[in-house]
Amino acid sequence: MSQTTVDAPAASQVHAAGAYWKPAIAPYARPDRLKSVLGLLTSVVPYLALSGAMYLMIRADVSYWLTLLVAVPTGGFLLRSFIVFHDCAHGSYLASKRGNHVLGAIVGTLVFTPYQAWRHDHAVHHATAGDLDRRGAGDVETITVDEYRARPLGGRVAYRTFRNPVIMFGVGWLWALMIQPRLYSADDRPRIKRSVMATNLALIVLVGGLCLLIGWQTFLLIQVPTAFLAGASGVYLFYVQHQFEDTYWESQDKWTYADAALRGSSYLKLPKLLQFFSGNIGLHHVHHLSARVPNYHLQAAHDNVALFRDVPVLTFWGGCKATRLKVWDPRAGRLLTWREVRAAA
Repeated sequence: MSQTTVDAPAASQVHAAGAYWKPAIAPYARPDRLKSVLGLLTSVVPYLALSGAMYLMIRADVSYWLTLLVAVPTGGFLLRSFIVFHDCAHGSYLASKRGNHVLGAIVGTLVFTPYQAWRHDHAVHHATAGDLDRRGAGDVETITVDEYRARPLGGRVAYRTFRNPVIMFGVGWLWALMIQPRLYSADDRPRIKRSVMATNLALIVLVGGLCLLIGWQTFLLIQVPTAFLAGASGVYLFYVQHQFEDTYWESQDKWTYADAALRGSSYLKLPKLLQFFSGNIGLHHVHHLSARVPNYHLQAAHDNVALFRDVPVLTFWGGCKATRLKVWDPRAGRLLTWREVRAAA
């Protein structure tokens, strides 16, 4: 791949229609067949192999604590498999549209997620991230200070419970990965309903077959810790990608796509091993500016396009600290902690 370096535009240009950034990113928005195959060999394949190894360890009556140690990389490869699924949903993993759809549906079953339904919801998220007037589709629920104060007691308690890190990371994965994807609403499009029902049916066959083959207890001993580690990590990643102190929220008349990507999406700078297991998705500013850049090109795009040299940067611990932030203050242009909300009352 040729490497492209361009000068960052003036601030006023960030509001342009994309002409300044599309040529710079175009070289990285092209799937590479070899890298795509390698991505599968370092995600789905080791996830399935290590899941099998966990079963053999349980069958051989090896200490379950050792089996749980194997669950750690297994969960990492499950998370990495979700990134493959994610890229297929954006049409960026393979050059073929049909190939993305077929692979996405297959990997989607392994990660418990209906492909077409998630693809639709995630596209809405990309189109509305950071827009105060179009919140609620595929994002972490975020309300303003005034909205929080206007809620009745029950509403405030519910919001505080939802934003509690123990609930969000300890239980949220169960909702996000296992329960919510099983549901659809009456007014969803037929294609979305079919996607959910087909995935649910596939999971009934797959999980039911495995339970008959190895026993439901063994299945849970393998799947629960693996799904917990992958799911909780996924919730953390999704949270910190847009929830940091000086993130971007604007009313629709002031909102721009480029600003939402460059100012409202973080560069989560992780250790190399964690970056590997998270499929480079921490380079979220690149991904939100151009979702057609596959995960294996995100780092190169960040390194070689000068536009990305001045974006919000978070470390892993900085992301953990960001969980203290709860509501958006439009006047201050930042997220506030509960203590700051009380002090401003």
